[in-house]
Amino acid sequence: MSITDPLFQHHKHCDKIFADAEDACANGDWAAGEQAFTLLRDQLETHFTSEEELLFPAFEQATGMTSGPTEVMRGEHRQMRDLLAQMQDAVASRDGDAFGGAAETLLILMQQHNMKEENILYPMCDNALGASDVGASLVERLNAS
Repeated sequence: MSITDPLFQHHKHCDKIFADAEDACANGDWAAGEQAFTLLRDQLETHFTSEEELLFPAFEQATGMTSGPTEVMRGEHRQMRDLLAQMQDAVASRDGDAFGGAAETLLILMQQHNMKEENILYPMCDNALGASDVGASLVERLNAS
């Protein structure tokens, strides 16, 4: 298993929760939608902070690259957090149109973001970090959420 494999698998986990939240809210099942959205928001925050606090600093230290791909990913995390806040407001006010609009934008951003991580950044991290203990720390953090 590579260092970043847990993050790759967590992308799939978050995608499933996202679909559940989107389906429930689109069907007006706000109780289920709120529950799924809360789980999604929490899982994405765990994912983002795991990368920002564990993987990215280790990669930056190993490579000396501090203003490259990790900076771009942090910026995209901020954008996704903003969209999650909009979705939270929409869930709270039971506004299906606002939820759907923010969800559509988030989905596109997540797909693009995940592709960059999975095809570019994660392989770079795996190569740079080798047998680092970062992978075990990632597994521990993701499993605790």
